[in-house]
Amino acid sequence: MAGRKRHSAEDIVRKLRRADELAAEGKNGEEIAADLEVSAATLYNWRRQYGGMDADAAKELKKLREQNGRLKRLLADAELEKDALREIAKGKILSPTAKRAAIDMLKDVKNMSERMACRVVGLSRSTYRRLPLAQTPADPDAGMRAQLRTYARKHPRHGFRRAWAHLRFDDGIEVNKKKVHRLWTEEGLQVRRAPRRKRAGQSSVPIVAADAPKVVWALDFQFDSTVDGKKVKIASMVDEHTRMSLLNIVDRSITADRLVEELEKTFAIWGGPPMVLRMDNGPEFISEALQAFCAGSVGISYIPPGTPWNNGFIESFNNRLRDECLNRNCWPTLLEARVVIDDFKDDHNHRHRHSALGYQTPAEYAARCTHQHHPVGCEID
Repeated sequence: MAGRKRHSAEDIVRKLRRADELAAEGKNGEEIAADLEVSAATLYNWRRQYGGMDADAAKELKKLREQNGRLKRLLADAELEKDALREIAKGKILSPTAKRAAIDMLKDVKNMSERMACRVVGLSRSTYRRLPLAQTPADPDAGMRAQLRTYARKHPRHGFRRAWAHLRFDDGIEVNKKKVHRLWTEEGLQVRRAPRRKRAGQSSVPIVAADAPKVVWALDFQFDSTVDGKKVKIASMVDEHTRMSLLNIVDRSITADRLVEELEKTFAIWGGPPMVLRMDNGPEFISEALQAFCAGSVGISYIPPGTPWNNGFIESFNNRLRDECLNRNCWPTLLEARVVIDDFKDDHNHRHRHSALGYQTPAEYAARCTHQHHPVGCEID
């Protein structure tokens, strides 16, 4: 007599999902258990342990989650309003101009009276109603404001210090630098600083065309979350020529060292590394750990920052994974996400017929492919 079969956690998750499908077809518990080749008691224990539930419970849970989401949004809106009033009441808005703007906002958005808004902001009603001197014909600095605006139009990338130097040394106007700074700010002439450019990795090979298997493997990350809101990070890699999915890492966090370990295992499974790994400039990809791992054996080709279309094969695969798997599932646990995503990638390799491959599956095409790589100046530094 055969011994009892021990099911792994992955097997249990798969069978519970199959049980849900059978339940949707109208089968009862005994029939489902027989189809899964387990006892009804075992199936019950699995559901209790791994969070399985019947259709009615799932509907009820969905309703509760929707209600909970609405309550959270209402609470967030209420807290946001309280925070806005609290921030104003703390006195962080210091200048009269900013306080006038805050009062106008409270009157328009919160429908507060002028008296209450002035009390919350901390500005007297007479000061609020009095027009600032800069907005009246009696402004003594009107001429200098006009000069600064003219200078800013002519030199849009200059700051107030160079404007002060122009007034002081070119026009011969004795003026304090602080005053120029104040007028420059009031006129809104500050120069916006360009954001710092993202650090880009240094490719070790030129651009390579994937004209044969194991020439270019494209690597990328994408993200999802479990129902408790915790992040799920997914690493995928495809052969650009055969479209085979070669890597599946699903975890809360994936460090550069973890990525190197998994790549080493993947290279061993697929009979060695490719010629080139193509990737973007994510911190894990430009890390010293990955570059040291690839040095001398695998070329690295980084796409320019902000150009995902240059890594189109993996972006296309990630889009399909998002549309056909991630968006259609809610993950109660990280384990279930890991199992289902792994099954999707296996299905992609052996059942998805790709039009660019003559409607063969990637596995079929890879088994029959006889293409050879024709290098064009592709040497590893």
